[in-house]
Amino acid sequence: MPATVEGPDFIALQMKDVPAAAAFFEERLGLRRAPVSPPHAVVFATSPIPFAVREPLPDTDLDGAARPGLGVALWLRTTDAAALREQLVAAGTPDVTPLQDSPFGPTFSFSGPEGYRLTVHGG
Repeated sequence: MPATVEGPDFIALQMKDVPAAAAFFEERLGLRRAPVSPPHAVVFATSPIPFAVREPLPDTDLDGAARPGLGVALWLRTTDAAALREQLVAAGTPDVTPLQDSPFGPTFSFSGPEGYRLTVHGG
């Protein structure tokens, strides 16, 4: 029987300013750091899939990208999308969209660190 993939097991966004990106995810979204991270990254204690921000990989030019992650949809789950949206708006987070219904619960999108487009759903 051939080997198969079970699904995503780790997600990391490459960032030019890892400390600023980590602070955004901690302060605005409430993520908590995992007990251990490699020196070039900050790993968060997210479940079921670990999430991290990390320095760019060799030969990755983030300055040349129109928007980092273009074409990738990264959705984050929350217990209260409406409350989180209001928190992000109050904190001055750019490009927060209106809350809308979806098959996955209420959703909205916003521009995160360094221009990554993120979507939140749930609650």
